[in-house]
Amino acid sequence: MTPKIISLIIFIVSYLLFIFLPKRRTHIAVIAAILLILSRVVSIKEAFLSINWNVMGIFIGTLIVADIFMESRVPAYIAEIIVDRAKNTAWAILLICLLAGFISAFVENVATVLIVAPIALSLAKKLKINPTNMMIAIAVSSNLQGTATLIGDPPSMLLGGFAKMNFMDFFFYKGKPSIFFAVELGALTSFVVLYFIFRHHKEKIKLLPLEKVKSWVPTILLVSLVFLLAMSSFFDTGFSYMAGLICMIFGIISILWEKFVNKGSILEGLRSLDWETTFFLAGIFVIVGSITITGWVGTISRYLSGVVGENIFLGYTVLVFMSVFLSAFIDNVPFLVAMLPVAISISNNLHINPSLFLFGLLIGTSLGGNITPIGASANIVACGLLKKEGYTVKFKDFVKIGLPFTLVAVSAAYLFVWFVWN
Repeated sequence: MTPKIISLIIFIVSYLLFIFLPKRRTHIAVIAAILLILSRVVSIKEAFLSINWNVMGIFIGTLIVADIFMESRVPAYIAEIIVDRAKNTAWAILLICLLAGFISAFVENVATVLIVAPIALSLAKKLKINPTNMMIAIAVSSNLQGTATLIGDPPSMLLGGFAKMNFMDFFFYKGKPSIFFAVELGALTSFVVLYFIFRHHKEKIKLLPLEKVKSWVPTILLVSLVFLLAMSSFFDTGFSYMAGLICMIFGIISILWEKFVNKGSILEGLRSLDWETTFFLAGIFVIVGSITITGWVGTISRYLSGVVGENIFLGYTVLVFMSVFLSAFIDNVPFLVAMLPVAISISNNLHINPSLFLFGLLIGTSLGGNITPIGASANIVACGLLKKEGYTVKFKDFVKIGLPFTLVAVSAAYLFVWFVWN
């Protein structure tokens, strides 16, 4: 068999096993990555380069900061305030999702989930409810709003670099409402979906102010990290290294603070990190990288160009919803990189403004990952955090929230872009 066929078989088998054996997903991802190397589909160097080390740095570094943030009792304190101020439990959950969405517009999605998760988990413990649906809602909310600005998500950064768009172009581009407004319309409609999911939590619980904040230092570190992550996007426009480096530096600072101020054990702190999700992420990057390296993404791109022909609406619709479907299973960064030239080519053939296809491609690619627990790094991290708390997320349970949320959000944004940019 050719490397191209082997990569496809390993990819399909791996993702099927992720669905049916979720508790063994890390073993499956690592074994699949090793098989790809042993079968010479990818070299060790290609496997290494397939891993997005920037995202890995963000994950590990922010996880350390989030851990000491949790231990400071500030998340539990914030959870008390949210519950007491909210109309009922449903609105408390929705407010946390809004908070995640707001942060995600300026900070990478994985970091956002790790920042907001301690608050959600503290709230769930105080209300004695299962945090699974809440964590899924936070993940999909962060993935959605990350698309709204140039600095919120790697695909947005990639599109901005490709189309030479600056920060303000995501709000108004060539005199017309841009990506931000399409995403916010999607957010508004998908918020209704989240309310429908959580509406049965009508109980109003008044929490007694029991929490005593141990230290505000972790909060200061976290706020500083958020600010620097937002600023880094202006300097590292290719999302190549700076965000991960900043997170790792803050992680080291957090470890040292825990060691010398709280007299904690560095070894114990490192051992308690979510290494299972870390290795799973690395394995996923290698599996998806093999699909890109062996040319499958390019094959799909060329096929799409042939299907579109001269029909603008058909081309736009196929591009958006094919991107939604594929990015539910394939990492959106390599897919978007491969599809951007295709979108330009199709636009040139049809003699239209390429912004229509480029914006539609970004929406479909970025939001499609919300459908499945393996469609976006933020989803994987959210599921990993839940597993650490003793909750296993089933594939169907994630899809039950992710699919309606995605379809509603994508449809609203898709129509907005069509009517504004056609």
